[in-house]
This record gives sequence, structure tokens and C-alpha cells, in this order.
Amino acid sequence: MKVKDILGFLEALAPTSAAMDFDNVGLLVGSPEAEISRVLLSLDITSEVVEEAAENGCELIVSHHPVIFSPIRSLKAQSVPYLLAQSGIAAVCMHTNLDLSEEFGVNTCLAEAIGLKNVRRSQLGECLFIGELEKAADPRAFAESVKSALFCEGLRYTDVNDSIATVAVASGAGGSDIFAAAAEGADALVTGEIKHHEINAANELGVCVVDAGHFKSEDIVILPLKSRLEAEFPDITFTKSQTYGDKMKYI
Repeated sequence: MKVKDILGFLEALAPTSAAMDFDNVGLLVGSPEAEISRVLLSLDITSEVVEEAAENGCELIVSHHPVIFSPIRSLKAQSVPYLLAQSGIAAVCMHTNLDLSEEFGVNTCLAEAIGLKNVRRSQLGECLFIGELEKAADPRAFAESVKSALFCEGLRYTDVNDSIATVAVASGAGGSDIFAAAAEGADALVTGEIKHHEINAANELGVCVVDAGHFKSEDIVILPLKSRLEAEFPDITFTKSQTYGDKMKYI
């Protein structure tokens, strides 16, 4: 198998052409013709992840966040793109195209993990998805269920209404979608980052907020993606990174 085979499969799930204009997605390091037998999956590619891939004999890393985002003006010896090239490891990055995908993506996995049904992409927010809980819950119980589902050590939440039934999700830095979530009639927004003024707006709009952290709200896609790749390419070994995490602690 070759890198281009993996890329073609991922393109079918989340076409790179659907990525937002500012984004940089697809094969960012390496050759599409490179042969592969072992692949590492990680939300981000750090120097530790490159080292992990090299130690495990992986020829390709598939990540969510782009390893090259802004134009490169210099290539330092310890930069991640340099380390990838030096180790002969390719990098395929599926970012906003994987956020936006209605068939399979970060937000669909997030919605499924927290128990939403009838999940659909909002027509009012580009990266916003809406669904319903099977049974309505009070804000604290819902926040606790999100914490458990996403394996969070801790999270932030607000309690500004009595019952949550309709839920909006916007993984990662999705706090700005609070206005669209309110317009969609959501009782709560689950996201990974929300700013102070957006929390104030949510409180005024009567929409509860669950802030699970950027990493936890997006890492939920990696294991389901691994399962899909394993089913499609049984002769390739796929591994989820054991070294990468956001290293956040709660006290």
C-alpha cells in the first residue's frame, strides 16, 4: 500500500476541497508514492510524535491539525517538518474538512460520544452540529456525562436553564458559534474553547455551555478513525499516539 491509498480513503470521508480557505490540508510532507506498512494517528504532530513514529517503524502520520500551517520562511533543524523529512515519514493532515464532514468527522464523533441523536449540520454555523439527547438532563448531570464520555479530568460548565434536550456541538475553538447555537434553539453548546464575552452572551441567551477543552473535544475522532482505517486496510498496522496529549492538569 502507498500513502496515496490512505489519502484517497480519507478524501472520500472528508474531501480536502471542503476545507476552509485559511486551512492547509492533505499530504503536507512526503511522497504519495511512498510505500507504507505502519501508520501513527495523532491529533497533532509534535517532535515527540515524530520520535514515536520513528521508533515504531511508521512511514506515515495522520493528524487533525496541520503540521505546516503558515508559509515556511526557514526550516530549523529541530522543527517538526524537518524531523519528518529527516526520518522519511510522510504527514497527512485533515483539519477543517474533517470538522465539517457530515458523513464522518470530528463533530459527528463528538456528538455520538455524548449521546446525541438525529445529528445534523447547522445551516447557521459552519462548524456547528445539532442533535437531541434521548432523555433531557439538568445542566450538572449533562456536564458530568460529557466529562465521562470525553475522558476529561475536569471541565467548565454553566447552569443557566433547567433542562437540556437539544444540544449544539462545535469542537475545538467553537465558542463563537454560541449565537448560531441559540438561533438553532439549542439548550447547550459543547465546545473546546470559549471566550469570556461569548460566555456572557451565552448566559444572556439562556444557553448552557460545556467547555471540555480543545484537545478532549477533538481527540474523540482518533480512535473511530483508526477503526475505519483498519477495516479498509487490514494489512496495515494503525496505532494511536501514546505520547501526545495537551498535558493539562486540573487542581
